[in-house]
Amino acid sequence: MKILIVEDEPAIADTLVYALQTEGFETNWLSTGNQALQSVRDSIPNLILLDIGLPDINGFDVCKQIRQFSNVPIIFLTSRTDDIDQVLGLELGADDYVTKPFSPRVLTARIRTRLRTSPDNELPKQSGFHIDNDGLRILYDEIDLQLSRYEFRILGTLLNHPGRVYSRNQLMEIAWEEPERSFDRTVDTHIKTIRQKIHQLCADCDPIRTHRGLGYSYQP
Repeated sequence: MKILIVEDEPAIADTLVYALQTEGFETNWLSTGNQALQSVRDSIPNLILLDIGLPDINGFDVCKQIRQFSNVPIIFLTSRTDDIDQVLGLELGADDYVTKPFSPRVLTARIRTRLRTSPDNELPKQSGFHIDNDGLRILYDEIDLQLSRYEFRILGTLLNHPGRVYSRNQLMEIAWEEPERSFDRTVDTHIKTIRQKIHQLCADCDPIRTHRGLGYSYQP
């Protein structure tokens, strides 16, 4: 997994590089927004850690430009704590928002969570499903299921791990930006809607299995 670090403070960047490489990630550190944009256009990483206060272009503008051509997961790094900044970042298409100072261990855990929300499109052809990562769509027999953002993340996670049972709490951690503000039964509601959308295209299909007391899984 390749992580692009866009941070103009060498001390913070060094800490990130060390923590991520220790966890087995490949890292690339850049210090300006223009360098980041060129790098992403040349080769899209698996995830971007993006500082907001860059010396040339602020991180919000970098994120906005990247979202014009890629849906790569982006986590903002910033010393700003105002709610309005967090809301703006998420509305621009960021996947998460981490304030400084931060724990490298916690940040690494959040990175792994975000990477699990990025389906890799390598699904068995016989499944009938296709994940369009850039378009945030999942298709069944080439027809768009018209999923919401959370439905996309939930179904994408299940599809990429056939047979694996995910608890409600695990799916909330993966799909929601602030899972602590939601109820676990919200997952049940989204699963029900996903099933309905699948049934509209395939009346006899029931690929999402309920495991009583445990959670949900995808069974091809």
